[in-house]
Amino acid sequence: MIDDMAYILLTRQQLSNKVKELGERLTRDYAGKYPLMVCILKGSIVFFADLIREISIPVEIETMTASSYGSATVSSGVVSVVSKLDDKIAGRDVILVEDIIDSGRTLAFIKSDMMGKGVSSLKVCTLLDKPSRRVADIKPDYVGFEVPDAFVVGYGLDFDQKYRNFPEVGVLKPEIYTKNV
Repeated sequence: MIDDMAYILLTRQQLSNKVKELGERLTRDYAGKYPLMVCILKGSIVFFADLIREISIPVEIETMTASSYGSATVSSGVVSVVSKLDDKIAGRDVILVEDIIDSGRTLAFIKSDMMGKGVSSLKVCTLLDKPSRRVADIKPDYVGFEVPDAFVVGYGLDFDQKYRNFPEVGVLKPEIYTKNV
């Protein structure tokens, strides 16, 4: 997999340090509360698993599947969400955990839907933020790293379901994702 990377953007150590920092912030900010942390699958699963282990207060966890990409490298603009959280979020402090915020369409859709279901509070924690590509009015509350407009993979992020298990965040060589285009 390393041969498919143009370069490594974030090392294992950088990721580990940032996840620890975010976990400590969430622990402080939610002290005395019992937040519901929602992992947006599939890309967030690695970050989510590491993050919840860095939080030292009780949390409840859930997952949901959401996408606007399919097998493409840019958002289609059509958001698909699979969730069974309706009966669990009313009156709760919810933290949405995302791997990367790019266009923001998916997260804007999810936030709007959840706010309409009576959450007490709703915050967004993302490992990576790519504001240069934002088209939706969304701003994360907790950000690991701001990243350039490059195609990043690894640490849960994928291209066509590959590279999720790459332990760092790398920038994929363009010839990998432009094949057969």
